[in-house]
Amino acid sequence: MKKRIDWGYLASLAAAVVLALLVGAGIMLLTGHDPLEAYRELVKGATGCSSWADLLHLFTKRQFGNTIEYAMVLFLTGLACAIGARVGIFNVGGEGQLYLGAIVSAYIGVLLAGKSPWLAIPAAALGAMAIGGFYAWIPGVLKVKLKVNEVITTIMMNTIAIYLCAYLSSGPWKTTQPNRVSGTETLAENLRFSRLIPGSNLTGAIFASAVIAFLIWYVMAKTTKGYEMKLIGDNPRFAKFSGLKVDRTIIGAMAISGAICGLVGMFEVYGLKGNYQDGISNEYYFDGLLVAMIMRYRPVGIICMSFAFAFLKVGAMGMELNAGVPGELYRIIQSVIIFFLAAQSGVKAILEGKKKGGGKNG
Repeated sequence: MKKRIDWGYLASLAAAVVLALLVGAGIMLLTGHDPLEAYRELVKGATGCSSWADLLHLFTKRQFGNTIEYAMVLFLTGLACAIGARVGIFNVGGEGQLYLGAIVSAYIGVLLAGKSPWLAIPAAALGAMAIGGFYAWIPGVLKVKLKVNEVITTIMMNTIAIYLCAYLSSGPWKTTQPNRVSGTETLAENLRFSRLIPGSNLTGAIFASAVIAFLIWYVMAKTTKGYEMKLIGDNPRFAKFSGLKVDRTIIGAMAISGAICGLVGMFEVYGLKGNYQDGISNEYYFDGLLVAMIMRYRPVGIICMSFAFAFLKVGAMGMELNAGVPGELYRIIQSVIIFFLAAQSGVKAILEGKKKGGGKNG
């Protein structure tokens, strides 16, 4: 049966966004800023367009490229989270998996310097996916075999991974370049992804990301395996009695989730950064996780909301520079959206309860 669109939730989401923007405007008025000017600078900061005529040159704007690049990171990490959630397991360890994927891919690139990009780049991608997948496989096995809470293990493993990467980047794998206290060697230029818009952060990794996003959507929405994953997530006992390989599917989903996070780390190294650096991820996974939770782990919704959140974050930089409004305002707007959506489910339950009560009384 074809899944119907939840128009009620989409209406609630739209209302939450509008209310959040109004709350943001109220905060700006209280602090002596002009909301209209600030939001105009936010749009300009996210797109580089200051007039309707500029839209004709949208795909040449540095700011628009930065927005697309950040949206790419958000929807990949959000989809990684959604894969685990589909089978009822919550991967909170994506940040550590991303770090490991970044440093391992950087080291592979250093080892294969001088080799063909057709060898080095796939090897780095496979290495990043392998280490990220393995690091997510561990809590998956602990969850399935020993019933260890995966939220606790993945959070703890985040810290281990980040400090391990810090040790490697300031010790055994540290660059020999002078005046650098940490970080790996810079990759050869022929191994770097080309920038699609000059001066922006957007690189050719967006094409691979689009393919990955399409494959995840297709598997989850259009295949038998996607239906089996949903059945396992909704009712694992029934799925097991139905003959499905529940344990193997859960562990596999966790490993794939980690592999995607590792690949995001590789994209950062071979795209914008050019080497592994401490703090290579500015809590990217947790932002993607928020997007996934808001959109109830639905792939299309995750992709759309990723662009909206990227628009807010990148635009906030322009708003801060040109309108004097602190860029952290976008975090407030983001949090208010989450608050209203969380309240929506509670209000809906109360109203439905009253409706049923009214029906009984009648």
